[in-house]
Amino acid sequence: MKTSITLYTKGYCPFCKRAKSLLAQQNITEWTEYDLEVVPERLDEMITRSNGRRTVPQIFIGDKHIGGSDDLYDLIASGELNAILDAENAA
Repeated sequence: MKTSITLYTKGYCPFCKRAKSLLAQQNITEWTEYDLEVVPERLDEMITRSNGRRTVPQIFIGDKHIGGSDDLYDLIASGELNAILDAENAA
């Protein structure tokens, strides 16, 4: 099974660009991206899924909320991202 990664972003957001760059550095090149400037109807979905967070990016692996770009960076630095991806692929 392939890992499902979802990002809620905005085009002008430097943190969104950083998150996508961090994923690419991990050889992760496929994800679903919702640019909230293009599909603003996804905003309520993002807020609900992220337990009230309104900032972008909001990153999800499967149904697991990762958080923003700083949270993603921390997971990569600690090695936890691979464990999350492995668990998602095993599900």
